[in-house]
Order: sequence, then structure tokens, then C-alpha cells
Amino acid sequence: MFNRKLKILFILAGIFIWLETSSWAVPLETLVPKKDLPGGWVLIEGPQAYAKKTLFEHINGQAEIYLKYGFQKSVFAIYQNRKNQKDQVELDIYDMGNVLQAFGIFSRFRNEDRPGGFGLESYLDDHSALFYQGRYFVMFYAAEANPDFLKQFSKLVSLKISDPSPPPKEIGYFPKNGLKPGSIQYFPEGLLGHQFLKRGFQGTYIEEAKAKVKAEDKGKKDTEDGTKARTENKEFKLFLAIYKDSQEAVSALKVYKDDLSKKGKVSSGSVVEFKTSTLRGEDLYQGKIFVLQKGVYLLGAVGFEKEEEGKSRLKEFIEKVK
Repeated sequence: MFNRKLKILFILAGIFIWLETSSWAVPLETLVPKKDLPGGWVLIEGPQAYAKKTLFEHINGQAEIYLKYGFQKSVFAIYQNRKNQKDQVELDIYDMGNVLQAFGIFSRFRNEDRPGGFGLESYLDDHSALFYQGRYFVMFYAAEANPDFLKQFSKLVSLKISDPSPPPKEIGYFPKNGLKPGSIQYFPEGLLGHQFLKRGFQGTYIEEAKAKVKAEDKGKKDTEDGTKARTENKEFKLFLAIYKDSQEAVSALKVYKDDLSKKGKVSSGSVVEFKTSTLRGEDLYQGKIFVLQKGVYLLGAVGFEKEEEGKSRLKEFIEKVK
């Protein structure tokens, strides 16, 4: 009797989770603006729907990356300015299944930090507007430069999306200090190019480094050897790899150590600041490394020049991870 009740509870829990993840999914065509468009603009094509099997017909060169991020379906439409037939805007709305995967594909397509003020996060330039909101990733492309119109159009679509899902919690774990704006990315596999890291997040950090260059003016010596100091910014990364449980995370750390011993070097000695076993070393291509395990995560700093800089950022990172 007890086992039967337990099975029923598991079934009900599964149904609840399914309802929770699918309750905000709506017919994608309803998210495409058709009426109350900005003055002078009309819908001239679409909405055209695409599924997993037909996505290649629409974006052959990029379909594979969307599928890796959990693509479910999409719609495509084209708008035109009545006063100029060459002035057209293309709209793609992708249902990525959940907010994590929607953020992931968004994070791979934004080139820099240029927020537009719509969706959970957005990117806006003269010819394109991107944002994610809930389970959806939205992309506009304009043939002619028109950022004001793209922003207006993006807000129209954003208002139609009822999915209230917050951003992935892992984004908030990354320390703000030194973080390069717009650099956090999510990878569904092969984080940092390592298959054993599987899926996870990475963010880019700025590390100031002073370099010496020759003094331009003869007779003026900034230093004893005739050089002057110049500050150059270097970049390194913090990463967070996600596993199903702590045991799998511990096993992955061992694999990382074996890989590093073959392709670089593993340094001896523990890092007292972290109060846990830490993998230290140097990768031939990625530079200096600190990696440790916390719960279901592997956390690390990669590519820093100053050990204190890597330690400092990683310590902040660990304290934020729950």
C-alpha cells in the first residue's frame, strides 16, 4: 500500500512539474504583432511556423546551435514600411523550452553589452534587437538602420509574453566586481572546450596589469631604465559547471586533474583561503587555473595573471553559490 501511494505521489509530482513548465507556452503566432503597429508599418509575410524538423529550411547555417539549446519551435514574419518598400524588418520568435535555454542562446548571439530596455536582458544596435523573456528568444533584424523603431517593436512583443520566469539563478552567483558587462554565457555542453565540464556558465573578468613601454620623449625618464609604466587590461574567466549531484562533481574534478596533468601542469599544495581541496595548475592554452567543488558545482578561475586576483574573484564566487 505504501509503495502504491509513493508511486502516485511521484506521478502527481511529475504532472505538476510538466504543467509548471508548459503552462506559459502559448501559440507562437499570437506573439507576432499584427495590429496596432507603429505608423506606416504593415505585416507583409507570415507568421510562418517552423519545427525541429523544418528549422534547417529557415536558418540552415545556425539551426544546429538552436537545437543544442533545446529549440522547440519558432515563427518568422516580415514587416515593411509603406513609404519605402526596401525598408523591412524581419522577426524571429523562438520557443526554447525554458528560461535557461532562452538565456543560453541569447548569450551566444549578443556581441557586447548594449541593453535596449526590454525583456529580461536585451541587446540593441542600429540594425538588430535581441532579447529573452521566459522561455522565448526574440530576434529582430532591420535592413536599414532604425534602433528607435526596433526598440518600439521589441516592447510590443515583450508585452505579449506572459511567462514570468526569472533569469537563471546562476547568473546572480557571478561577482559584479571586475565583471565585463554582457559577458556571462551559458553552454549546454563542452564548457571552456572541455567535454568533462559538460554544461554551465562562464563570465569574463577584467584584470589590470601594468606593462613597461619605451619612453616616447628622449630625455624624459619615467623609470630608471628609461621606460614608463602603462596600464593594460587583461581578461580571465570564472566558470561554473553543473552536475546532477555532488558525487558526479567530485568525479569531474578528478578527471580535470588528470587532464591537466597531461596537457599542462598540476601545482602541489592547497589554497588555504578556500577551506576545501583545490586543483591548481596551468593549462598550456588557457593559462593559470584554480578549480574546486561545491555541492553539485565545479567552480573555477582560468587565465588570470596574478594569483591574488584569481583567488579574490573565486572567493567571492564561492560565497555567492548556494
